[in-house]
Amino acid sequence: MFDAKDFIEKKVEEIQRRIGKEEAVVAFSGGVDSAVCTVLALKALKKGQLRVFTLDDGLRREGEPEWVVRVFDEIIPVEIISVQDDCFRALRGKITGDEKRTVYSNWFGHICGKTAYDFGAKYSFFGSNALDSKETKRGTQKQHNAWADMGVDTEKQFGFQVVEPVKELFKDEIREVARALGIPSEISERMPFPGPGLAIRVKGEVTPEKVVLIRTTTTIIENALLSFRPFQCLGCLFQDQATGIRNDIGVFGHIISIRCVDSKDSGKTATPTRIPNELQDNIAKRILAEIPEVVRVVFDRTPKPPGRIEYE
Repeated sequence: MFDAKDFIEKKVEEIQRRIGKEEAVVAFSGGVDSAVCTVLALKALKKGQLRVFTLDDGLRREGEPEWVVRVFDEIIPVEIISVQDDCFRALRGKITGDEKRTVYSNWFGHICGKTAYDFGAKYSFFGSNALDSKETKRGTQKQHNAWADMGVDTEKQFGFQVVEPVKELFKDEIREVARALGIPSEISERMPFPGPGLAIRVKGEVTPEKVVLIRTTTTIIENALLSFRPFQCLGCLFQDQATGIRNDIGVFGHIISIRCVDSKDSGKTATPTRIPNELQDNIAKRILAEIPEVVRVVFDRTPKPPGRIEYE
């Protein structure tokens, strides 16, 4: 049986042995995986050894970087690094999910490397978990920071050594550790969110305009469905468009797909959440009313397998 307190004790000692008196940085996304990494590093290292930052890359939820700073304010200061323009330039012209994940991974590594260099840090902490590692190794889905599993020498390519304290844990175990560490519940119980953010919830090329549409959709969906406590809920903006009617005029507009799933094994498998028809109607009406560029909303009822939770 997994013992979170025992894990914490052993992992803190392991971090202390490895890092010693060197400096380190943590890329904190606001999810439970990176939150646990941050607090473990904070417990293991002395004051002044650790710098925590979060990226405002233009691909987060609405107001997420500021939310991360506010929620973690009493634990450790978190610095926001604004890199939106740089991120969208890196993704320009990339169409497939694999292209976007590969480019984002390389871009993210270089940004973390620059931050580590500026701080004089030799080590960088990341929240790669057991499912990330497993899926990257077998090629079903590359995770943006699972560099070792992709054969990347981060010290040579980016200038830092990777520290992955929760790499052997699945999501349910990481949540146990988060609770034992006293991490706020709005983070410890938070649903998964992809590393490349909303870039992989936009089919085709990613643009700031498309991201605005899917970010608004994400806010509507999460506010409507969080009470069901799903493992994950999300929207995806399709690349194809469909015919519609706005103000009695025929138009071509965007298609949004909504996906909400439950999982009992940390996302290895998933089943569609049972959402009342009336609530589905209300969600669709809100999206169509608040995002006039969208003319069609569909609900995805595919389990995993065969479908993955994310579309890319």
